[in-house]
Amino acid sequence: MVMTGPATSPPLRWSAPDGRWTEPDLHLFPQDGHRYEIVDGCLHVSPPEPESHETLVRAVVTTLRSAAPPGWWVCDRLGVELAGSNLVPDVTVLRPRSSGAIWCDPADVALVVEIETAATRRFDRLLKPSLYAENGIPSYWRVEPGRLSPMLRTYELGAARYRAVHSIEGAEPVKLDAPYPVRVAPAAWI
Repeated sequence: MVMTGPATSPPLRWSAPDGRWTEPDLHLFPQDGHRYEIVDGCLHVSPPEPESHETLVRAVVTTLRSAAPPGWWVCDRLGVELAGSNLVPDVTVLRPRSSGAIWCDPADVALVVEIETAATRRFDRLLKPSLYAENGIPSYWRVEPGRLSPMLRTYELGAARYRAVHSIEGAEPVKLDAPYPVRVAPAAWI
């Protein structure tokens, strides 16, 4: 792969590792809007997201931050280091007294949120939730684009897998209890 730097610099060159991809390999990539993640030692790259995705990320962060009790952290695109994988959820809620590491420990994570796009649909519906569940993250939210407003689907960890709890859309606020009491109205996010 060839990556170009500033106009006066020659192209940057790198090669894939001889074995599995690891977290330090992720530092090779430019901050170009793509999302670089590792799943079981394999590199996964998602294309840059549309502005509508960014609008939803900001709205979910704002909703969660406004309800967060003291000491809780709501972050966008904070990496989670799982066994053999490094994932970057759209939104992560950390419990009080979390480690503060660049790649957080799943034991510190109370909730991960993925904002689904056409390019990430299968990844957000199948692979990522299974990895989050295997690593004990208690709550998972997925925001799906809708015709009139987004649809929020919430999941809680059961016996090593998530079970669906809510499907919420529209402008009427709905009270959720996890990761802490919060009112959501997905229509207000657009």
